[in-house]
Amino acid sequence: MEAENRPSHEVTFKVPFYDLDPMQIVWHGNYLKYFDVARSELYDHLGVDLFAFHDRTRYIFPIIRSSVKHIYPLKQGDEFICRATVKEARTKIVVAFEIRLTRDGKICARGSTEQVAVREPEMEMEFSIPEEISRALGF
Repeated sequence: MEAENRPSHEVTFKVPFYDLDPMQIVWHGNYLKYFDVARSELYDHLGVDLFAFHDRTRYIFPIIRSSVKHIYPLKQGDEFICRATVKEARTKIVVAFEIRLTRDGKICARGSTEQVAVREPEMEMEFSIPEEISRALGF
């Protein structure tokens, strides 16, 4: 699938005071929170409900890896966009993220998460994403 055709979704945020660290910039762990919100909204946008899928199939999709590259700090009151893009959804779900300031488009962070399919109650990892989910995510 061509990169420009991969499913993506953008969410706009404004940095609240309580996300700051003592240096008055966004604490590094909060970037994963922004990623989580953007990934969840991306799934909603694509009609993917992992909770309902779990109820029907007993599959869960834990995050097994996450990464963040901090490029430029977010500060109190900054408005920014977090874009989530599905990069892979066959053997695992890989979502890439980019955070940029709305005022000038400056890139603040990039990152990714990886999720796998695990069957409950055995807690056995599958080596492919169920077709229904893979297809809904554009693969």
